[in-house]
Amino acid sequence: MQNETKLTLVKLIHTLIWIFFNVVIFYMLYAVIANKIDTWLWVGYGLFILEGIVLWIFKFFCPLTIIARRYSDSTRDNFDIYLPNWLAKYNKLIYTSILGIIIIINAYQLLK
Repeated sequence: MQNETKLTLVKLIHTLIWIFFNVVIFYMLYAVIANKIDTWLWVGYGLFILEGIVLWIFKFFCPLTIIARRYSDSTRDNFDIYLPNWLAKYNKLIYTSILGIIIIINAYQLLK
């Protein structure tokens, strides 16, 4: 396989995982807003904890970004994923903020 094909495959996998985590985080947001504290909410927390551990192990880089780096010398933030550059650049900030909101709402619900 050529490097361009390998990069395309990594970008596709990375994008599919990103979509999966979007479904998870927006379900979590829905669940806390609707006060639907269920098993799936806790599974979502577990998935994000697991993702956080993986990012911590890889020095806050996605392992797929590290793999994609082998096949590209691009300096763009979205070289490894099919997202607009601005979203790829601020992805961690945006989703950490959403997760923070989820945690705050959920903590409020559990404490009242």
